[in-house]
Amino acid sequence: MGMLCDDAVLIQKGKNPGEPHVITINCPDKTGISCDICRTILDYGLYITKGDVSTDGRWCYIVLWVVPQSSIPIVRWPNLKNRLLSLCPSCTVSFYLNQPSPCSLPSPVYLLSFCCLDRKGLLYDVTQVLCELELTIERVKVTTTPDGRVLDLFFITDNLELLHTKKRQDETCEQLHSVLGDSCISCELKLPVPQYDFHQGSSSLSPVVSEELFRCDLLDKEIGPQALSPDMTKLKKANVTMDNSLSPSHTLLQIQCIDHKGLLYDIMRTLKDYNIQIAYGRFCPVTKDKRELDLFILQKDGKKIVDPEKQTAICSRLKVEMLHPLRVIVANRGPDTELLVANPVELSGSGRPRVFYDVTLALKTLGICIFSAEIGRHSTADREWEVYRFLLDENCKFELSNMVVRNQIVDTVRRTLMGW
Repeated sequence: MGMLCDDAVLIQKGKNPGEPHVITINCPDKTGISCDICRTILDYGLYITKGDVSTDGRWCYIVLWVVPQSSIPIVRWPNLKNRLLSLCPSCTVSFYLNQPSPCSLPSPVYLLSFCCLDRKGLLYDVTQVLCELELTIERVKVTTTPDGRVLDLFFITDNLELLHTKKRQDETCEQLHSVLGDSCISCELKLPVPQYDFHQGSSSLSPVVSEELFRCDLLDKEIGPQALSPDMTKLKKANVTMDNSLSPSHTLLQIQCIDHKGLLYDIMRTLKDYNIQIAYGRFCPVTKDKRELDLFILQKDGKKIVDPEKQTAICSRLKVEMLHPLRVIVANRGPDTELLVANPVELSGSGRPRVFYDVTLALKTLGICIFSAEIGRHSTADREWEVYRFLLDENCKFELSNMVVRNQIVDTVRRTLMGW
């Protein structure tokens, strides 16, 4: 009792280069475990090609075929296994003792602060190092001084739970020094001091920006000056239906939509927020850019979903979350140009992984420098959002006030976030 159940998570490498790795998870069931697994896999930069989920309400068996995304140079498979093991109830002492899991305690937040000379792609290069070290960016505050220096404050947590050790801290600073080179002026890693309020929200958004960023009529039509480009409008094609006639004890949820990075996570987090249990599910391989899912689901009370209003609400929410999992706009912030990216936060409080990484990658690809950046939370009437705000440096090859340029920025960021 108290030993890790190593066979609860098995990772089998592909027989040939380029073939998917097969992740098998065999552990007691809990509502939302598929969401937690999909989020972790997305956090490691992996793409799920197909999968099967089966549970009797007490025990679950999940098989996923995964491949690294093209922008991910390294996947630490042993660390991924340990992360997945931590999600399995059977792999903690608390499961046997029927006590709260120690893993449920929040990881301590550390403050990484460094000062260096500014250059193009700096923020992405730093973010890439942090991702490779499996450090999660919880909040960030980035400012550029008039003399061309950058002061970055990253509030981070350690997925390996080792940041309290000097070895891990030294490794982090050394990796950053290797990327920043001689431009690095100072680098420090410590627990935050009181004047840094880690939980502070995003600075207030104007009513006009809030209306455009969080509007809920996205399924009907694309309004506003920054609509989807013509070839991106195919993302709007999706079919979500529920059927109670094919199973005596389960509701069949069928989904057909255009595939994108994190699609399975978007579906699973929505079902988790509704306390929906998946008894059996199959994620078919992508065919002509389309993904098909068949999920036999139940309410938390173990009954079928028969209320027409609840069926409609779940199907409508799934469409929104699949087709518009992230909101991207470019707006004016006084005399400056600001890029805003927002994603919904799970009811558990978790946000979507790797958003900061993808946005900084897109801006680096465009050759646009970031003057300042911050991450915060914003609450609307029905949910909480994670909001990423980037003030863009006007000294670039683009005329940022030009609407065509702004559409290009939005389109590039969207494509990177969606894995297109």
